[in-house]
Amino acid sequence: MIVYLQFQDRFYMMKYKTAIACLCLLFITFQSFAQHKLNWKKLSVLVYTKNGKGYVHANIPAAVNCIQQLGRQYGFRVDTSSSVSVMTEENLKQYSLLIFTSTNNDVFDTDVQRLAFRRYIEAGGGLVGIHSVLGTERNWKWFKMMLGGSFVWHPKFQKLTVKTIDAHHTSIKGLPKEWVKEDELYFAKDLYPGPKVLMAFDITSLNTSDTAQNALVKQHAGGYVELYPAVWTYDYDGGYTWCTVLGHDIKDYSNPVFTQHILQGIRYIAERVGTIDYKKAYAVKYDEPLQY
Repeated sequence: MIVYLQFQDRFYMMKYKTAIACLCLLFITFQSFAQHKLNWKKLSVLVYTKNGKGYVHANIPAAVNCIQQLGRQYGFRVDTSSSVSVMTEENLKQYSLLIFTSTNNDVFDTDVQRLAFRRYIEAGGGLVGIHSVLGTERNWKWFKMMLGGSFVWHPKFQKLTVKTIDAHHTSIKGLPKEWVKEDELYFAKDLYPGPKVLMAFDITSLNTSDTAQNALVKQHAGGYVELYPAVWTYDYDGGYTWCTVLGHDIKDYSNPVFTQHILQGIRYIAERVGTIDYKKAYAVKYDEPLQY
């Protein structure tokens, strides 16, 4: 009986180890399919800079120039536009990803353009969002869900600390574990729980001498006590997004560390995106409910 039980134990242990090995193999296989080796020379991106009524960031020309320089350095194509005329399915399908750099408020004129953008994401397209992208299309639920929320308020531009919380993520490798820089901490409302946070603002690094600001920080931080999302990624509704709230200062776009930050975000999304396939897109209205 003892020998039989020992044999049973070894038998089930072998089955357990085999199952674990199979799961590991499946995970590795999935990872290899989820990302492909990037050929920079075959990459095409569209930098979209349209702003709606309201504040327009002075950093936009510097951001565009930064991305164009990266394109020349790495050999990928960079188109730029502030015109909503680019928002058609036929035009968007040529791009692996769109870059919204400090866009703000309503950046589409019609719901037809919104639908074209949405169907591009559903077809497997990519989005890289920079700085005030969080304040874009504040009245469109689907868009806000894609970003994980919508801008509500930020403390004054000041020196603060941004902490890396996922150092192993490919878009974060090589960046400082604690990045001390001047920037704006964007707080959001209408929060959606999908995004994976990669870097976070250290709320405790904010200047505490302004009593009125401290009260607003406490009000808008919600349940967050010490850290607040600064950089995140999200596979959303068939597409792929990577967003950074950093980048208010014009000087950021000539800073090698920040430039590397943007490049790695572009690379990460470009490696995720395959063929843009509109057969996968399902929306017939820009605001129809998300299909989970």
